Amino acid sequence: MNERRDFLKQSGVGIGSIALTMMMQEEAAATNGALSALHHPPRAKRVIQLFMAGAASHIDLWDHKPMLDRHHGEPSDFGEPVEAFQNGLGPWMKSPFAFSPYGACGKPLSEVVAPLGECVDDIAFIHNMVGKTGVHSQATYLQTTGFQRPGFPGMGAWVSYALGAINRNLPTFVVLPDHRGYASNGPRNWAAAFLPASSQGTVIFPQRANPIADLQAHADFVTPEAHRDGLDLLNRMNRQYQQTRPGDSRLEARIQAYELAAQMQLSAPEALDISGEPEHILKMYGLDRAGSTWPDTINAPEETEYFGRKCLIARRLLERGVRFIQIWSGNDNGFPRRNWDSHEDLERDHGPLARGMAVGTAALLKDLKQRGLLEDTVVHWTTEFGRLPSSQRGRGRDHNPYVFTNWLCGGGVQGGITCGESDEWGYKPLDRSSPTQVYDVHATILHLLGIDHTRLTVRHDGIDRRLTDVHGHVLHDLLA
Repeated sequence: MNERRDFLKQSGVGIGSIALTMMMQEEAAATNGALSALHHPPRAKRVIQLFMAGAASHIDLWDHKPMLDRHHGEPSDFGEPVEAFQNGLGPWMKSPFAFSPYGACGKPLSEVVAPLGECVDDIAFIHNMVGKTGVHSQATYLQTTGFQRPGFPGMGAWVSYALGAINRNLPTFVVLPDHRGYASNGPRNWAAAFLPASSQGTVIFPQRANPIADLQAHADFVTPEAHRDGLDLLNRMNRQYQQTRPGDSRLEARIQAYELAAQMQLSAPEALDISGEPEHILKMYGLDRAGSTWPDTINAPEETEYFGRKCLIARRLLERGVRFIQIWSGNDNGFPRRNWDSHEDLERDHGPLARGMAVGTAALLKDLKQRGLLEDTVVHWTTEFGRLPSSQRGRGRDHNPYVFTNWLCGGGVQGGITCGESDEWGYKPLDRSSPTQVYDVHATILHLLGIDHTRLTVRHDGIDRRLTDVHGHVLHDLLA
């Protein structure tokens, strides 16, 4: 392959373009994805999406606002009526965390995400993201599927459908939920909806004794030979049944799931086993406290252990050919808070969650970079919306769908930049006429994978549906 590429480089643009297109078609066809050929040369092959469930506060992590420092405690005046989700229009509240500049770009970061200071020169921040709703479930759907109601495929399902598998022995799309449970909407965030059912995410809980449900038979009387015979019988019966019902993707997906499960019984345990990782790698991910017990209250070491483990597992899965990985921090609403929905006490909740997330994420970015994987892997950090610059109950913050932060890193992304600013309070975009929407981020990620978001469509209920609905612009200023 390398010799062919070198030859083409020396043979002129015309021949090179034709041959490159042919090779792209061969590579796309080999994956068994829906696209027979990529729409343009890709910059990336893989995606990791980091989702902070509950709405992480942009102004307490990434988007420093000196105005809040100067006017802390004064009555908040937004200059316009504000529809708050609860009663969060109290006095202006500065961040409880100190900010400092990092990297050659001098990007200010909060102390609770300080480990990512080593990575800011590889990150492109988007501080003018806007949502459509302050309701968790709808806003989470919007970020994961491009629509704010159920019934639409997750972004990972679209990528899985379009590009197919890299490694037949592992799922194309893997989801690593919070160890405490699912976020708002649960599995519908990564469902296939009207796409072939085989494109949905496969859920793995690395911290559990049985990380992948129903993968292995645990009964003592089931021998390996009997297990294989049972799978063979199921496949024969399913194929016979399928022949009488053409066009129903559910059974084909079930057959593929059984076949994949048989392969995963050999490959998944090895991919999930981190015992062979060097000590310095485990320490980098915050996994050097084996056997520790944790208090009942939320705490940084516990969050570091759980999030760092998922990040290390993600790196191992990427190395082995998984194409899209979604890592979640935070579960659905509950008390005491175990997510980013810090209405009552932002310092109490955001502090441990952010420190744990930052250690794991920084380790992941550095590890991918040192292995040469970051250059063709897109890392996307997101949440459903931000939080208001005013206070709630003195120590918390209410929902802010009017502006929040995303960031991208890796495969084809220009690092050390900010694309789009919020206003001086962190309330709305600085330029309200030109915000960034989730459609733009989704379009950009697809673009980096070699896909034109307007051409990746599936006919459903008489409409050509796509991830970006009828919206979306590639963020060219963000591209390297």
